[in-house]
Amino acid sequence: MRVARSPAELASRERAVAIGTFDGVHLGHRRVIEYAVAAGPAPTVVTFDPHPRLVLGYGVELLTTLTRRLELFEELGVEETLVLEFTHELQQREPEEFAEDVLRPLGTSVVVAGGDFRFGHKRRGDLDLLRGLGFDTRAVPVVEGVSSTAIRKLLHAGDAGGAARQLGRPAEVEGTVVTGDERGGTLGFPTANLAVEAHLLVPAFGIYAGSARGHRAAVSIGTNPHYGGQERKIEAFLLEFSGDLYGQRLVVELWQRLRDEQAFASEEELVAQIEQDVEQTRHADRPV
Repeated sequence: MRVARSPAELASRERAVAIGTFDGVHLGHRRVIEYAVAAGPAPTVVTFDPHPRLVLGYGVELLTTLTRRLELFEELGVEETLVLEFTHELQQREPEEFAEDVLRPLGTSVVVAGGDFRFGHKRRGDLDLLRGLGFDTRAVPVVEGVSSTAIRKLLHAGDAGGAARQLGRPAEVEGTVVTGDERGGTLGFPTANLAVEAHLLVPAFGIYAGSARGHRAAVSIGTNPHYGGQERKIEAFLLEFSGDLYGQRLVVELWQRLRDEQAFASEEELVAQIEQDVEQTRHADRPV
């Protein structure tokens, strides 16, 4: 999939364009993109980065990084994506100007979006306005009960399975592998320690079963209370894996929350519990 940062980087050709931020690429987002893919002309996404709420000062915990969003678009069959930098200036542009300066130069013939889609100055732009400008517009019905807000609440509660049902795929946490305390290696369970982007949502503290790089993974999110830790850490023990992951990007699926994190009376008890966590991970079911 080709990724561009301005309309001038993409050739003008007949396109079906899905527009949205699509944070999380959940079932509702997937339906919009699938409509665009099925529409016929070259399926294209126009999306925004940073997230509009961050620019407008409201704050938001992101469900996906831009890199992950783009990967998920490609998996759905999108051929090209235009990533527009969201700024106050872009927000203040009149919707007609956006249509003529962004959509028209791409060769857009079909515009696909959720029925509640709004854009431009004072959120005046919608699919009816685009239809009046000559675009073939397709309003995609909302998937009832599915929203990025609902998914955030589920993840804050540690409900990985509930989040997966709304995402249409397992919940994930993504980061770069960095050097940690290296206690896991001394205990016989070497972990990959993740540093995550500042605005990315991290699910509820606890121990999870999941996977990474094609290996099942026992994942700890929390402060390591057994060792009196204060700083949040995300650590993944990849079963049957050996290798150096330092400095690499790692996407970790979270399938099931196994338990709370806790302190133990001895290191032997800690190791015994980790062994149980690993065994549960071996038999955990991927939620979707």
